[in-house]
Amino acid sequence: MMKTNTAVKVLSVLAHEGRVSLLQTLVQAGEQGSSVSALAEAIGQNIKTVSAQLQLMADAELVQVRRDGKQMIYCAEYQTLGALFAFIMHDCCGGHEDLRRTVQRVCKC
Repeated sequence: MMKTNTAVKVLSVLAHEGRVSLLQTLVQAGEQGSSVSALAEAIGQNIKTVSAQLQLMADAELVQVRRDGKQMIYCAEYQTLGALFAFIMHDCCGGHEDLRRTVQRVCKC
């Protein structure tokens, strides 16, 4: 299970509209990921800003990066996201079956 200090670090990185947009875009891109230039275009930001935001996200292990020729390709780090969701939802329902069903229904993709 994710530790509280790690969850706070990840959540603090996500407390920014541009980084949330980047993460959503990367989740939608799936395992193939996306280049910095494509991400910048998708969210309407310049490449330098997106690069800086992605570095913060990489430091928090929200994204991973790989080189593809001259391009850097970023992907969402699903393990970190899963651990964060599990941390937040830990014992979320306190044994109440109605609450558990509501959370399951709301969380479906």
